[in-house]
Amino acid sequence: MRQSTMRTLFFLVFLGTGLHGAAAVAHSLKYFYTGSSGVPNFPEFVVVGMVDEVQMIHYDSNTKRAEPKQDWMNKSADPDYWERETGNLLGAQQTFKANIETAKQRFNQTGGVHIYQRMYGCEWDDETGVVNGYTQWGYDGEDFISFDLKTETFIAAKQRADITKQKWDNEKAWIAGRKNYLTQICPDWVKKYVNYGRSSLLRTELPSVSLLQKTPSSPVSCHASGFYPDRASLVWRKDGEELHEGVDLGETLPNHDGTFQMSADLKPSASEDWGKYECVFQLSGVKDVVTRLDKAAIRTNGESPVYIYIIVAVVVLALVLIAAAGFMIYKKKNAKRPPSPISNPEVLEELNPQG
Repeated sequence: MRQSTMRTLFFLVFLGTGLHGAAAVAHSLKYFYTGSSGVPNFPEFVVVGMVDEVQMIHYDSNTKRAEPKQDWMNKSADPDYWERETGNLLGAQQTFKANIETAKQRFNQTGGVHIYQRMYGCEWDDETGVVNGYTQWGYDGEDFISFDLKTETFIAAKQRADITKQKWDNEKAWIAGRKNYLTQICPDWVKKYVNYGRSSLLRTELPSVSLLQKTPSSPVSCHASGFYPDRASLVWRKDGEELHEGVDLGETLPNHDGTFQMSADLKPSASEDWGKYECVFQLSGVKDVVTRLDKAAIRTNGESPVYIYIIVAVVVLALVLIAAAGFMIYKKKNAKRPPSPISNPEVLEELNPQG
């Protein structure tokens, strides 16, 4: 993972969502765990589970309950599911609290605001069957340590994480269980959850597309909003050829209603025939949405609506999902029934090598 990943996730804690890049036909399951210290009016421990970027489970230290965030989760999970998850996360809550204190000692810290996070999950390509698993930890918004699935070893992002790496690298049975979860158990749960919520998760919605421009000399922004799923692309073409230079592609962002938005900016020459340009929205399985660059169709304003939409979306998400954060825990290998996705003795993971 890139060094900046945890810094980004730290920021996303307060926006209410975290995004880990998914391949074009992939389905994903990921968990975010966040423990905090010294943050006023914020739970000291929060867990969010997401399927295909849709939140389906929530737990925090204020409610002390694992709760469904989608109707299809409440209807499909077995009767004991929520009690099991609640018990597991109560244990994880105590572990995270202890780990923050250990980390503070490692970094010679006393008071102040501190965040300890974990993210883990997997992506499963329903066409090729390829699985990609990942798990990593962060502290105060930066990478701390991560697990390399290929080498089955841990990568310390900080010198102070070396002591944890040395301990965990020697836990061979634990590493085998981790690999089994990421490559076998997690993909099985992805398939199960996608089946639970297929009417919602497998739906397709096309966007409304607008051409926006802040001033007559500003780049033209092609803004697509209201599409689902998020595995879409937005490109500019000239005379039928896709453009790469001079195009600024924005991030895919969530809307408050569960759909997504994205934009692509283009700076055409004032002397050119703008009719040669077109913005193309592409989503697998549906016909491309093509919008020709027409000066008369461009909406111009003192403040570009695209940025207003993004700000509104972020504010709404911050209010609705402020608790979204942190990182993950695996399943019990020895459970008699199929293990739940966050049931695992790894709630006892400690940063301290004596833990």
